[in-house]
Amino acid sequence: MRRNVKATCLGVAIASGLALAPDVARADASAWAFAGAGALAWKEGTAALAPRAAFNIDYGVGTTPDGSFIIGGLARLTPVVDEGLDLSILARFATHGFQAGKVGVAFDVGGYQRLWGTYSRGVAGGLTLGLPLGFSIGVQGLYGTGDALAFGAIAGIDFLRLTIYRQSMLDAWPNPYPAHQTPATASFGPSPRFF
Repeated sequence: MRRNVKATCLGVAIASGLALAPDVARADASAWAFAGAGALAWKEGTAALAPRAAFNIDYGVGTTPDGSFIIGGLARLTPVVDEGLDLSILARFATHGFQAGKVGVAFDVGGYQRLWGTYSRGVAGGLTLGLPLGFSIGVQGLYGTGDALAFGAIAGIDFLRLTIYRQSMLDAWPNPYPAHQTPATASFGPSPRFF
């Protein structure tokens, strides 16, 4: 019995030493702050589809921008001109290229609440193509109670992808305070990133 206590204490001491050993720590997180505009078609019940202009405001956070894929959460406000506001809470799945300001894609899926007309809630989603300098174009849609349906296209700019997450055009426009590590370099150039 005495031997088990010594072994347990030794194991706890070794595990504590390893867990508390100093190392370089990075706590960077991805973030999004997007504003854009576009067109959508919407309807409720048996009504015909009605075209409308819409704005889009996204903000959210995700896992480290150094990974090949980023998972996060996103809140989306969609003011529909002459109608009202749709509010969405979404999960975002993005590639490193999307976050670093190169070319990449992000897929969003979650729920929405319509705050105008016949109040409605249901599923919402979107697919966004991220371009250099924070520019984005995407398609979005939703379907909910009361046979609410909307789909459309939005274009705009993500201000965080333009500034602190940008890893493109660094020769012409340096990023003095990048939010994540730059790709490692070797004698033959930077390591390739395909996403």
